[in-house]
Amino acid sequence: MAAGKTIKHMKNLSDFSHIEISSAKPFRFGIITAQWHSDVTNALYQSAYDRLKKHGALDEHIVNIPVPGSYELTSGANMLLELGQVDVVICLGCVILGETRHFDFICDAVANGLSNVSIKHNKPVIFGVLTTNNLQQALDRSGGTHGNKGEEAAIAAIQMANLQHELAC
Repeated sequence: MAAGKTIKHMKNLSDFSHIEISSAKPFRFGIITAQWHSDVTNALYQSAYDRLKKHGALDEHIVNIPVPGSYELTSGANMLLELGQVDVVICLGCVILGETRHFDFICDAVANGLSNVSIKHNKPVIFGVLTTNNLQQALDRSGGTHGNKGEEAAIAAIQMANLQHELAC
């Protein structure tokens, strides 16, 4: 990083101008969205959905499944992948640090759970879960000054779906 430039001064961290993004059209996407902190997660969902559409995903190839909270993202992803109707799952949630260790347990369980579901089904499962110290940091990362991590999750999903397709050929 350049001298004197800090993360705080960077505006939008969701910059994809340096990479080529393939078409999303041939793939089927599942988006599992936690309902807890819905002001944040709805913004993550909308950004992910918009980015998939921008890269050619068809409406009928995008499945949206709400789950109660971030902890339930693992179950939702597993259930959706069991059906065999999607190529990749994007999991969107938000966990905000509180006064107890609950934050640590939830973040650890979700990260490990989603990784295990991905390995179990041999399908990409994208971790689009904000793990922030406060609500403002979550808002900054769901369409605020630091971009939108939902958009980043959609880009990762497109790239991983294409990678899996290329490796299978």
